[in-house]
Amino acid sequence: MKKAKSASYGAMLSKSKQPLSPRSSSSADNPASFLVKKCISLIQNCGSSQLKLRQIHAFSIRHGVPFNNPDIGKHLIYNLVSLSAPMPYPHTIFSCIQSSNVFTWNTMIRGYAECENPGPALQLYRQMRASCIEPDTHTYPFLLKAVAKLADLGVGESVHSTVIRNGYDSLLFVQNSLLHMYSACGLVDGAYKVFELMSERDIVAWNSVINGFALNGKPNEALTLFREMVLQGAEPDGYTVLSLLSACAELGALALGRRVHVYMVKYGLTENLHVNNALLDLYAKCGSIREARNVFDEMKDRNVVSWSSMIVGLAVNGFGKEALDLFKEMERVGLVPSEVTFVGVLYACSHCGMVDEGFNYFTRMEEKYHILPKIEHYGCMVDLLGRAGLVKEAYQYIRNMPLQPNAVIWRTLLGACTMHGHLTLGEYARNKILQLEPGCSGDYVLLSNLYASEQRWSDVHILRRNMLREGVKKVPGYSFVEFGNQVYEFVMGDRSHPQCEQIYAMLAEITRRLRLKGYAPHTENVLADIEEEEKENALSYHSEKIAVAFMLIKTAPGTPIRIVKNLRICADCHLAIKLISEVFEREIIVRDQSRFHHFRGGFCSCRDYW
Repeated sequence: MKKAKSASYGAMLSKSKQPLSPRSSSSADNPASFLVKKCISLIQNCGSSQLKLRQIHAFSIRHGVPFNNPDIGKHLIYNLVSLSAPMPYPHTIFSCIQSSNVFTWNTMIRGYAECENPGPALQLYRQMRASCIEPDTHTYPFLLKAVAKLADLGVGESVHSTVIRNGYDSLLFVQNSLLHMYSACGLVDGAYKVFELMSERDIVAWNSVINGFALNGKPNEALTLFREMVLQGAEPDGYTVLSLLSACAELGALALGRRVHVYMVKYGLTENLHVNNALLDLYAKCGSIREARNVFDEMKDRNVVSWSSMIVGLAVNGFGKEALDLFKEMERVGLVPSEVTFVGVLYACSHCGMVDEGFNYFTRMEEKYHILPKIEHYGCMVDLLGRAGLVKEAYQYIRNMPLQPNAVIWRTLLGACTMHGHLTLGEYARNKILQLEPGCSGDYVLLSNLYASEQRWSDVHILRRNMLREGVKKVPGYSFVEFGNQVYEFVMGDRSHPQCEQIYAMLAEITRRLRLKGYAPHTENVLADIEEEEKENALSYHSEKIAVAFMLIKTAPGTPIRIVKNLRICADCHLAIKLISEVFEREIIVRDQSRFHHFRGGFCSCRDYW
């Protein structure tokens, strides 16, 4: 079929020679000009075939039109770029044209901005200025798109200054490009400043800033801006929904996520694969694994991302066996797993203590699917051994890895050493981290906790003095809860909430009722050289306990409580919340840095393995 099409198109090209006859009335004086016009007409009507464009170009050259003809070159470049053709061919044509206008320069900048390697777009812009070609209103959106892909904030700010000098900063599509650039470079506050100065805002502008907040660790701001968007009458679309679901997943804001889901159904967005994947991810990250599974089962189309998200969701929620069963079902339907899928499978084995299964899957990944393991897969294996208490084996595994271990690998080993009390190996891992990635506060904390567990208080004080001297600050623990369409954040000993008196009264009541059940604080988790009573007080005011007390006050009996914590839950809080779930007859779901804990009736889904 392809040969037949090419032949018929070649015949059509051959027919274009006929008007060049000397007997032709209008074209007899300038047959070359007529051929150029004919070729341009063919270029404009060739559809989506890059091959046809090349054929037309070859035909024009064979019949005497110079390779560097600017008229044909301009149209060829535009159509090739519009069809996302590889850039070397249009660049070769462009390089041969001696008098390119601003349209052609813009087209080339656009072509590079939309490809995987946008760097040449910046080089072309500099050449354009050096050639005394003045950029126009279309140059900067394409250029800023390239800068956004490169995440080069310095160049982006320089371009922004030029935009202001040239008077283009009031144009909506230029402003939208600036919003996207600042968000992509991680300077979401810069994006918001541009947004505030806009006299007119379309859906693209709202989406750019909402998505920028969601992707740059400011989900609360994303949700606040969405509310403002709705109040101002702007109509959200699929991109808005994706950003909102991402923000809700980050915060564990299940109620708001459900409202977004209702919005999706109302406006017919449930057929969108990317939106459905984001919705599935939201429910999984909020610990509502049943709803995640419902979304997965109802999806008409599923890709590898859908399966992988569901596998990981099951694993981190403590359903390792179900995660592996789903992987087997994925294989049965004939879908080929990806590298990411196997990260999820190995994660399931790691967080459920399935050591032998983990090694079997790792072998299958290489031998059956010919997937070359990456550092993430080796990290899962180190974590698998470390969590199971096989710390020395984990160290030997690192030594025998074919890849150079990075800071994350050594940090995983350090965490296992802290958990299982391997001081010498922990110090060795810490030294390796210092060589690769110094200045991470979590590493100081892990080693400090390891020293403290061995009662080596002088080493703890030396380590903390080093932290102060080097300006390293410990990341404070905090917990999020959602209530009444708002997300509340609590830190240890938090007294900033207007209802703090009721919250602390509830904390006292919790402690009283837990002691009747035989609860005794795990003071060994307070790794500080202080009196026992002070340790007990410190444990009472951990952020997740304050969050639980707040929700017990604010919600009706029997209502599930959902908490998102930025650090790993400590053993004392884990024990206390297990008992709270029994005494107060509440299901409590805690998402910590490591996994989910579903507390119900005095038991946890992790089976005390986390």
